[in-house]
Amino acid sequence: MTWQNTKAETEKLKFLGDWLKREFNFTDLCKRYGISRKTGYKLINRFNEEGELSIKARSHTRHHHPNKTSMDKCKRLIDLKHRYPKWGPEKIRDWLLLNEPEEQWPAVSTIGDIFKKHGLVKARKYRKHVVSHSEPFLDCNEVNRVWSADFKGQFRVGGPYCYPLTITDNYSRFLLMCKGLEGPKLKETMDGFKRVFIEYGLPDAIRTDNGQPFAGLGIGALTRLSIWWLKLGITPERIDLGCPEQNGRHERMHRTLKEATASPPKNNFKEQQISFEQFINEYNYERPHKALGGKRPGDLYQPSRREYLGDFKEIIYPHDYEIRKVRSNGQIKWFGKKYFVSELLYGEPVGLQEIDDGRALIYFSKLKLGIIDARNDKIIKQ
Repeated sequence: MTWQNTKAETEKLKFLGDWLKREFNFTDLCKRYGISRKTGYKLINRFNEEGELSIKARSHTRHHHPNKTSMDKCKRLIDLKHRYPKWGPEKIRDWLLLNEPEEQWPAVSTIGDIFKKHGLVKARKYRKHVVSHSEPFLDCNEVNRVWSADFKGQFRVGGPYCYPLTITDNYSRFLLMCKGLEGPKLKETMDGFKRVFIEYGLPDAIRTDNGQPFAGLGIGALTRLSIWWLKLGITPERIDLGCPEQNGRHERMHRTLKEATASPPKNNFKEQQISFEQFINEYNYERPHKALGGKRPGDLYQPSRREYLGDFKEIIYPHDYEIRKVRSNGQIKWFGKKYFVSELLYGEPVGLQEIDDGRALIYFSKLKLGIIDARNDKIIKQ
């Protein structure tokens, strides 16, 4: 049993005072304070041994932990962490199991706790992630149905870094462009796509990863580049984070490109671009492709019937959509309330397809941005 009053020390003190007065027999005294005889004797024995300290609350924590990591092992773990500061608990434990297997080493979680206790682990910063792509990918079943684009991993050419921007047609594997840029910058990237659009026309979709300038952190992962594509009637497709195999045909081309043009890199941008152009010609018109049944990409590819006619294309929505223009602060108004969409869409029309009373799907061109919910006063991102 426990002491009934929340101020247990006061109750214990009163109990001992009444016991010393000998006004009650012991059984009645214990009943008076709502405790068992065993508890009463326990307190009296402590009082006889410790005096007033006996009424103080005691910790129930075990004095000895049989599985507690020894000081020697803690020191060994800390020494290894200093020796290999980039290694995590799992890698350090694996190293110990290989090199010092005669010892019993603690679990990965325990090693992590030891590192945290001694300030050897930095807390991870929260990072915003690009919203996942919600629509299924288009089938790559004909030329110009889906293109893929990416920046091949950068490498130095002489002094500066070269970032090769590559664009391929997924059906034919035709390499539309490989242009060395000084970085994944918006203007240079748009200029590269414009040259390709002028020469080869427009695809139905362009598949990329989630890096800039292809994808952003806001609604629909919109960027100025993807907004431009949408206004041209091109659907941006984004592979899942950490899943390059979803763009496997393009990634396989990158491996061949690196072996042919960047192992080793050339001395400057001009020489490197010449190497890229030579590779494009060989890859498209000379090199047979196993996945194409021994044919070359140039045997299958033909320019798109959708010509590039300039950047100013009006976005047309179905007749049952409500149209709202995005204000300079990135907001639209619906159901008498204001909702933030994106400042990147300033001046652009978005379409609202009503689902039921107070809710509607919100689109920019072909891209579903989310659900606008007047009931809960928010936009649910897709």
